Amino acid sequence: MAEKRDYYEVLGLQKGATDDEIKKAFRKLAKQYHPDLHPGDKEAEEKFKEINEANEVLSDPDKRARYDQFGHAGVDPNYGGGGAGGGFGGFGGFSGDMGDIFDTIFGGFGFGSNTRSANPNAPRRGSDIQTNVTIDFMDACKGKKMKMKFTRAEQCEDCKGTGAAPGSSAKTCPDCKGSGQVRVSQRTPFGNISQTTTCSRCGGKGRVVDNPCRTCSGQGMVRRTVEKDIEIPAGIDDGQTLRVSGEGNRGQNGGPSGDLHINVNVKPDPLFERDGYDVWTEIPLTFTQATLGDDITVPTVDGKVTYTVPEGTQTGSVFRLRGKGIKKLNRSDRGDHYVRVNIEVPKNLNKDQKEKLREFERSLGEKNYAKRNSFRDKFEKKFKDFFKN
Repeated sequence: MAEKRDYYEVLGLQKGATDDEIKKAFRKLAKQYHPDLHPGDKEAEEKFKEINEANEVLSDPDKRARYDQFGHAGVDPNYGGGGAGGGFGGFGGFSGDMGDIFDTIFGGFGFGSNTRSANPNAPRRGSDIQTNVTIDFMDACKGKKMKMKFTRAEQCEDCKGTGAAPGSSAKTCPDCKGSGQVRVSQRTPFGNISQTTTCSRCGGKGRVVDNPCRTCSGQGMVRRTVEKDIEIPAGIDDGQTLRVSGEGNRGQNGGPSGDLHINVNVKPDPLFERDGYDVWTEIPLTFTQATLGDDITVPTVDGKVTYTVPEGTQTGSVFRLRGKGIKKLNRSDRGDHYVRVNIEVPKNLNKDQKEKLREFERSLGEKNYAKRNSFRDKFEKKFKDFFKN
């Protein structure tokens, strides 16, 4: 078995990372190595599996606690001889987990005894899966129904999930009598200790298949690419994850399906900039429009609207259009649309235009330039005080 990398190292984190740091690291790497972005790339596929495995452990408080204490052996019973006790090779070759040791010696005290009575053939929920989607800015604002393809585990149609070839059936495992577990005794420094371990013959399923289904190789499940109509809700933002209930891997033994998690990427827009549920647009005005005022056309996510710019509008002024922003996710109210104006100074004037502009400037009085006068007064006071000292 190849040596597994440290899960924190896989996600590029340090031990003690917060839940939010784990989530962000996983999302970033999952996007980078997702198989859909690297079709046929086995290295990217293996990397993606490794990232998923690390996230599955570190995002689960119980699994993470066991991993932090025992390493891979605390969360993978097949790693290094099995269980958190896999490192006790010097104890007569004992390879059971620490839960079995404490359960036998100290009467259980909550160490892993709950798995003993579990029915291996009980209904089991399918695992969740993830995929990515990239949508346009307007689709994020308005919502969109779209067809999406993704791969998930489904019940094998040929064997109906039994794992047995058509015409045959699985039978109760003779070693564990259908329980999926067997008890074995080993001599240790503590004396003879009995432990419960997964049945090696049936792999814990409680059933064995003598004639496995060729389609699924006896697993009862196959990976299949499906196409589904997915509703992207209005108001979703870049980087958010959409959960679609029941569209993940199919459950086993009649158990419910897992969920589909869709990581949403939103393309930037050339006109609009999003800030939460508000939208910003920058609109250039001519010198005359800003001076005299004008009715201008403003693009919004709902289409064009007319706004009256008042006389004497200054560059950088911001106007607010209430309720013209983005619909809030799963709510009826909306954000606002903000318009920032930028005065465009005319270029390439001819001689006659320049002279008329100078004549216009000479006709103005001090009252027309309040900001310039205020600046001049502050400037003169500043340097007068400077030379005084």
